[in-house]
Amino acid sequence: MPELPEVETTVRGLATVLDGQVIARVAVNRPDLRRPFPVDLVQSMTGARVTGMGRRAKYGLIHTDRARTMVFHLGMSGRWRIDPGDIGKHDHLVLETEEGRVLALNDARRFGSVDLVDSGVLETWGPFAALGPEPLGEGLSAKHLRAAFKDRIAAVKLLLLDQRIVAGLGNIYVCEALNRAGIHPEREGGKVSAKALDKLVPLIREVLDEAIAAGGSTLRDYAQPDGELGYFAKDWRVYGREGEPCACGGTVQRIVQGGRSSFFCANCQK
Repeated sequence: MPELPEVETTVRGLATVLDGQVIARVAVNRPDLRRPFPVDLVQSMTGARVTGMGRRAKYGLIHTDRARTMVFHLGMSGRWRIDPGDIGKHDHLVLETEEGRVLALNDARRFGSVDLVDSGVLETWGPFAALGPEPLGEGLSAKHLRAAFKDRIAAVKLLLLDQRIVAGLGNIYVCEALNRAGIHPEREGGKVSAKALDKLVPLIREVLDEAIAAGGSTLRDYAQPDGELGYFAKDWRVYGREGEPCACGGTVQRIVQGGRSSFFCANCQK
């Protein structure tokens, strides 16, 4: 599943084509993805000017001058294609700007979604209402994590994946950040020291910033809007590297937490 860096990369790629432009044509090529397309999507978006792009957690945002925001989620395999040579059977939503640029939302597995939300109530919209702070924003701090982890016996890895605590963090980047911070993924959240959290927060941002700069991590069908594949995977220190050496001299191990694989090094993560 595309994670925060992949979504951020997607939004930035779309912005180069969409931001400030008028959407001249909208084509919906099937009735639904994970759930039905909004019934007024074509009417609301045709002729609308894009006033800005954004991201909330793992959702992309296309703001318009009609006070409506198109919110998209890429699901398991979704991606936007810019100026594709042709429209394929998995290009389920197509936008064309007045300048003639074409953007196609391609989703073979159809686990993605598209919604239209009144821009003024976006932050209180159902999926956003309970989200925690953005990991790249000022809302994420060691103080926030100390309060969220206080007296919690759940594993720190699982707490960081809780979208109510931090919005948008996914499995790959939590594994990588915990490794850089020297924190074992099974450590109880309430037992992570203030000093360790002070170290962890900037490392979460560091990992995400590096991944965004690299265009994300290519997993299964993900690609950037221009078709390029993200290359951060070559810099993974622990994720997907079970049995391989850690930089500290230990060996990367894998366990399952909450139904997801956790990769770590017991030698340097305590």
